[in-house]
Amino acid sequence: MVTVTSPARPVPAIPAIPAPSRAAARRWTARALVAAGAAMVPWVAVLMTELPSTTQVSHWGAAWAGLDLALAAGLAATGVLLARRDHRYALTAAATGALLLLDAWFDTMLSPAGPEHTLAIVLAFAAELPMAAVCGALAVRGLRPVPGSPGIRVIETHPK
Repeated sequence: MVTVTSPARPVPAIPAIPAPSRAAARRWTARALVAAGAAMVPWVAVLMTELPSTTQVSHWGAAWAGLDLALAAGLAATGVLLARRDHRYALTAAATGALLLLDAWFDTMLSPAGPEHTLAIVLAFAAELPMAAVCGALAVRGLRPVPGSPGIRVIETHPK
C-alpha cells in the first residue's frame, strides 16, 4: 500500500485553461474560412496576369483519367448509398456535383477551337451540368434539420 502525503508547504494551484467551447471553435473556423476565401481574390488576379496563355503538360492523359475515375466513383457511390437509403448519399452527391462542374469547366476552357470545343460544350450542357444539378438537388434533399440549430423551427405535427 502506498501512502501519498502532501508537502509541508502548499503548492499553488495552476489555473486550468478552459478548452474552447464548440461555439468559439465554430466562430474561429468560420472566420478562418471567410479570410481564406477573401485571400483567394488577389491570388486569382495574380494567376490571370502571370500565367502563360499556353503550356505543355507531361501527364495530360493521367490528369483527365484521374478526374473521370473520381467522377465514376462518386456517381457509383452516390447511387449505391441512395439505393441503400443511407443518408450519407448527400455527402457523395455534393462532392460529385462539384467534380462535375469542374469537369464541365475544364472541358470547355481547355478544349481546342473547332469540333473538340463544340463537343465539350454539348457534353457540358447535355450531360455534366444536368448531372451536377441532380447531385446538387440530392445533396440539398439529404440535409436533415437539427432541432435547436439557428434558423430551424421544430413544428409539432402530433398533439401530445
